[in-house]
Amino acid sequence: MTLLTPLGDPLLMRLLFSLLFLAACGSPAPQFFGAARHEVTRGGIDFIVFHKGSRAEVVRMGYLTRARRAVVPRLMEEAVESTTGCRVIPNSMRTAIPGDTGEARFDLDCRA
Repeated sequence: MTLLTPLGDPLLMRLLFSLLFLAACGSPAPQFFGAARHEVTRGGIDFIVFHKGSRAEVVRMGYLTRARRAVVPRLMEEAVESTTGCRVIPNSMRTAIPGDTGEARFDLDCRA
């Protein structure tokens, strides 16, 4: 007879993983804790922008097919500029995974 601990239950583990995944959605990276949070829609896609100093992080919300992802980097840049009032420094977009369209960080020029 095998006894399962509460965390050994496969259903419970899936539920816990799902809750942790959902909690992470729309949350800033630790470097952006305390940042101004903005929600914006560009091209029919929802984004959350976190602005702190001369940096911004943008998170795309929702699922997109591969075909719809090509425009996302441009829309992320537009989302950042429209919510922060700053200009995105060209070629400053960085993602944790190359080609990722779910999250990106940008360097900003906020001089008026």
